[in-house]
Amino acid sequence: MAKEKKQPRPKAETPRGFRDYFGAEVLERQEMLAKIAETYQRYGFDPLETSAVETVEALGKFLPDTDRPNEGVFAWQEEEDGGWVALRYDMTAPLARVAAQYRNDLPSPYRRYTFGPVWRNEKPGPGRFRQFYQCDADTVGAASVAADAEICAMLSDTLEAVGIPRGDYVVRVNNRKVLDGVLATIGLSSEDEATRQAVLRTIDKFDKVGREGVIQLLTKGRLDESGAYIDGVGLDAAAADQIVAFLLARADSNAETLVMLRKLIGTSAIGEAGVAELETIATLLDAQGYGPDRIVIDPSVVRGLGYYTGPVFEAELTFEILDDKGRPRQFGSVAGGGRYDDLVKRFTGQDVPATGVSIGVDRLLAALRAKGRISGAMQGPVVVTVMDRDRMADYQAMATELRNAGIRAEVYLGNPKNFGNQLKYADKRESPVAVIQGSDEAARGVVQIKDLILGAKIAANASLEEWKAQPAQREVARGDLVAEIRAILERQG
Repeated sequence: MAKEKKQPRPKAETPRGFRDYFGAEVLERQEMLAKIAETYQRYGFDPLETSAVETVEALGKFLPDTDRPNEGVFAWQEEEDGGWVALRYDMTAPLARVAAQYRNDLPSPYRRYTFGPVWRNEKPGPGRFRQFYQCDADTVGAASVAADAEICAMLSDTLEAVGIPRGDYVVRVNNRKVLDGVLATIGLSSEDEATRQAVLRTIDKFDKVGREGVIQLLTKGRLDESGAYIDGVGLDAAAADQIVAFLLARADSNAETLVMLRKLIGTSAIGEAGVAELETIATLLDAQGYGPDRIVIDPSVVRGLGYYTGPVFEAELTFEILDDKGRPRQFGSVAGGGRYDDLVKRFTGQDVPATGVSIGVDRLLAALRAKGRISGAMQGPVVVTVMDRDRMADYQAMATELRNAGIRAEVYLGNPKNFGNQLKYADKRESPVAVIQGSDEAARGVVQIKDLILGAKIAANASLEEWKAQPAQREVARGDLVAEIRAILERQG
């Protein structure tokens, strides 16, 4: 009888395009999200949590990744009814479903914020993952562009609240209606939807490929960095030049930019409506003290998603960092959003105006690390070592006292036979202090307190005289355990 073939062991590895998050990264995200939520709540927004899974029909097809499987979403077919469901690719499409489903119960306008992971089945690359965190705030049911202006002001306040100082960011604002007006001047009407969407996807790459790259992609096409040829949209040179002129229409002031945009849209009614909305947004923001040093009209902002219908905005960090090859470059965008008046209408058949913004949480965290606002490191707990197995209750009591005093602490629960391994464990945990008490110390009512941070510094730099003046390990009365450790933690900062 043939032997049954053993199943190979599974590989312990994350799928391509995904990653795991540990300790400090998770805590830093939580702390930053708490600051963002505090700002959103101050503006009157309420929290909302939706399912990670939506029907494909509810999500709609608005991603630019038309060449990817299922057009960029992770989707599967249900066995029971044959319907298709998918992981959400952003937080806006689920909100549209919620606004339609609960429209008789929710206040109008409805103001909500949410944060959580989203998934996109796009080609992964360096720093580009298929799962990432977003933090959104939206107003549903407000047709006035005052709602868009408020979102921009709140985005500015949020960036400053998490640690991006004024001068290191700018919120850039544009309007899809103005672009529609420009497209009308070159003969692209709303009936040319496929071509219009191709134009949107192309000009959204303006920051990456520059003026010449966009002109090539709008016309005949170009070779990308890998040498592959990318087909162009097929516009003529004059039409491409008109679109690029629109992208470069930002002037020294908002007023001058608006003048240039009015020239570019010609007699287009929808284009004029877009310029008027931008003018109103600029006036409202200026009245609140949000000048062009914080929020500016910039026609190069387009946003790649297909559901935007009016004002669009993007938060860009303006300070420089070094890329993988050591070259300086601007950090770039960390948030974006805009008005999407037709998204809820897909469900209800009725006009429901809406606007909102989404912050790329991982991108913003990377920016804060680059600015030195967060370290990427986390202090571990105080470790109570175990010298005598039969005195575990005593060690647990010490840890409990420390926890009750608000000090993070744990008892070593590995094999206590080798004391050196316990200290190695504390070092690996980046613990600030180790507590040591053998039977001799217990009989005398004392404990040994080892300052691990100071000990590491002494081992690296200090002379013998400095070590004697401030030893890293000292004996204190058992009753002074909490006070002594608190004093050490305060000295460590």
